[in-house]
Amino acid sequence: MNTNLIINGKWIQGAGEAVDVINPATEDVITSVNSATAEQVQQAVSAANTAFQSWKNIEDTELKSNLLKIAAAIEAEQDSLAALITQEQGKPLFLANAEVHLGLKWIQYISQLDIPVEHYTESSGKEIQVFNRPLGVVASVTPWNWPFMIAIWHLLPALRTKNTVVIKPSEYTPLSTIRLVEIINSVLPQGVCNIVLGKGDVGKILAEHPDVKKIVFTGSIKTGKHILSSSVETLKSVVLELGGNDVGIVLNDVDVDQVAEKLFQASFLNAGQTCACLKRLYVHEDIYDALSKKIAAIADQQVVGNGLDQQTSFGPIQNKIQYHKVKDLLEDALANGAKVLNSGAYHPEKGYFISPTIVVDVRDGIALVDDEQFGPILPIIKYTDINEVLSVTNQSDFGLGGSVWSNDLDKAQMIAERMQTGSVWVNNHGDLSPEAAFGGWKLSGLGYSFGLGGLLQFTHKQSIHVSKLS
Repeated sequence: MNTNLIINGKWIQGAGEAVDVINPATEDVITSVNSATAEQVQQAVSAANTAFQSWKNIEDTELKSNLLKIAAAIEAEQDSLAALITQEQGKPLFLANAEVHLGLKWIQYISQLDIPVEHYTESSGKEIQVFNRPLGVVASVTPWNWPFMIAIWHLLPALRTKNTVVIKPSEYTPLSTIRLVEIINSVLPQGVCNIVLGKGDVGKILAEHPDVKKIVFTGSIKTGKHILSSSVETLKSVVLELGGNDVGIVLNDVDVDQVAEKLFQASFLNAGQTCACLKRLYVHEDIYDALSKKIAAIADQQVVGNGLDQQTSFGPIQNKIQYHKVKDLLEDALANGAKVLNSGAYHPEKGYFISPTIVVDVRDGIALVDDEQFGPILPIIKYTDINEVLSVTNQSDFGLGGSVWSNDLDKAQMIAERMQTGSVWVNNHGDLSPEAAFGGWKLSGLGYSFGLGGLLQFTHKQSIHVSKLS
């Protein structure tokens, strides 16, 4: 496996510090990668800037054809890509395969989108055309939870709008992204897609670079604020998809047996390490005990282990820092009177494992409820008054996603419209679509992705006004 940088279509050894890539299920070192130096980041941006001068003029038909070639190349090695994702990220193999498959769906969707030109005619006879022009060099900084799919979410819209890119994946999970960029380079011209490796200091250089015209970041609120601050001097465009503390509200008219499995999957997708998964669940008092017990029973049925084992349904937390953060949140909740309803909290000697854990007798005001745990622990809060729930949950600084669960779709729709989040689902959660805008409110983000609107955020508007001389 190649672990070098890719700059201007060539493999280049990173000249910075070596960083170990750890398998979170075994704590074994998979490999080490060498970080890029500031000079190498400069070389990558320069290569992308040079390539942009010709790439911006590529014909749409050729561009779309190239994107489909990339998709075909990914599909041809889906199994090996999924195994690589599982080794570096930890998720079960079936989920890693789903990650690759969903990435393919996004490429196929993006490749058929046309960049519109708006036409207007004024009463004076003046003709106006509004074009969407490429920006130039786009920088991408991706997280460790869905390393392959989120890289596609960042890279492919930028390429479809005729920008060039430099991507920096998380230092925890760089391997599948390196392979993705290698595949892209087998199809596209040199310099169009580059990858640099390293920690936050490499991302900071990209955010501050005057030749980077846009930065796309998915990750923590803290890092997102730093990136936004770094971008101010050059007034570059940013899209920030940041943390979420997604709320689910279950009304008392649901069938407990019908919704329990869906709620479990919505809460524990990728061991809870998903920005838009359900992280705090409010259940009406009439069904609180029954639904909590049902979800707890489903949690105890999971097979926790190495994602490469066929029987595994639940993998580890991706890294040691996050593992200890989640453990601390659980211990704090228990110290504040909360109770673990199921067996929960499985901690083997090796690997960053915490089994899916259902916490009850919990309330607003403790960290497990108020903060983003980003791990396999679900607090379930009992409520009586829906208006009080909305008042409390809307006070959160987070505003990524929410959901309402009810057989009364009209009532659920009314509640959904009152939730202060960028996405709201009814009787589902986190079911993203390439066609629908996705982004956070409040501290959960800036800008949005997906759909034609998200695609056009990778462009400048240019209006051309044409008037006759006579």
